[in-house]
Amino acid sequence: MSTETSTGTDTGSGTTPAVATAAAATVPVTRSAAARSGSVAKLWGPPLVVFAVIVAAWIALAAILDASPPHVLLPSPLRIVVDSFSTETLDGQPNQPITGELLNAIALTMQVALSGLAISIVVGIVWAILMSQARWVERSLFPYAVILQCVPILALVPLIGNTIDYGIEARILVCVLISLFPMVSNTLFGLQSVERSQRELFKLQKASRWTVLTKLQLPNALPAIFAGMRISAGLAIVGAIVGDFFFRRGQPGLGILISNYQSRLQTPELFAAVIVAALLGVLIFLIFGWISKLAVGRWYEPAS
Repeated sequence: MSTETSTGTDTGSGTTPAVATAAAATVPVTRSAAARSGSVAKLWGPPLVVFAVIVAAWIALAAILDASPPHVLLPSPLRIVVDSFSTETLDGQPNQPITGELLNAIALTMQVALSGLAISIVVGIVWAILMSQARWVERSLFPYAVILQCVPILALVPLIGNTIDYGIEARILVCVLISLFPMVSNTLFGLQSVERSQRELFKLQKASRWTVLTKLQLPNALPAIFAGMRISAGLAIVGAIVGDFFFRRGQPGLGILISNYQSRLQTPELFAAVIVAALLGVLIFLIFGWISKLAVGRWYEPAS
């Protein structure tokens, strides 16, 4: 009797067991999709709003200043794009696009920056490992890392030029000097932040210094090492552009282009080169952030 009542109730409601199961299965999917969309909006919403406000203020200010040609104060975003990458300016004048020389400059700047960054990563990690092995080594070597960070790089430019010439090697050296300290400091912090209980466990097992380094310290330091890489990556772009400003020989990079556009009063092209340099720094920062997530994201969860 109870079985018949139950069956009648299901039939009366018009819901079969298969339909109910399918509806229940779609609920988690819908919720996960909503959660993903909410996290994306939470991540990208604030910076996009700030970007929109900046662009709107830029357009409004450029419209006010545009009343006084030849538009050398603050060009509008549209003028920057058209005058830099079109064969005809916004005023209808013939124009030479800067696309070709800009791409060549980006390629050279990336070559210099990545070369300097690779050297900084290797030297910084080795330097930090040496300092992590003994306090007297840290007291002996760490002050020189601080000196490299504190000495103005412009004061070293004449010395670098007179020592190793003014070619691409000098630009790479500037990148190394600018981007080395974050690698040293972050790696050293990660190596020294191992918990005391874990150190004592390895000591009880009579592990060698090499085993402690490779099995405990370096895995523990990976998040800090990748954080240092992201900082050093952005600084390497800065170093490549700074080197271009002062070692003006050979193929021009972004720094030389920026200097040339400034001296020629090519304001739209100057803004375009500066924006490209900024986007290049952001791009390499995001790339190293993605690599960091791939390397340590599966087992390392930062505190929220």
